[in-house]
Amino acid sequence: MVKEIRALEKQIETIKRQLVAIGDLRPGSLSKQYNVCGNPNCRCKEDPPRKHGPYYQLSFTRKGRSQTQFVKKAHIAMVKKQMKNYSRLRSLVDRWIELYDTSMSEEGRERNAIVIWPRSPPRTWHCPVHQNTVI
Repeated sequence: MVKEIRALEKQIETIKRQLVAIGDLRPGSLSKQYNVCGNPNCRCKEDPPRKHGPYYQLSFTRKGRSQTQFVKKAHIAMVKKQMKNYSRLRSLVDRWIELYDTSMSEEGRERNAIVIWPRSPPRTWHCPVHQNTVI
């Protein structure tokens, strides 16, 4: 069991090194927009319409608020790379948490040290580690 825990810890260390090397981050999704203007004689009013654009728009949520930013065509590649880095960050952190939970459950089985609380803790509870009752 100690070997499994060490293997999990080694994987976590690998993830930490990968996190340091990620680079610039940007959450959100990128969309391409075409617009129609208000000029009645414009090409965008023809049949078939030739709309203005493309305009690139980044949509994301930060601190619980939705936000939108226009992105210049020259910056599209950089923004896509930052979005890919952000996605990689999220997947690495999720994997780190999974590995940590697995290592803790392995240690818990070994030492019987982890106590999983029910939804609401009881008024009195017997601690198997310390062999006492907590009120």
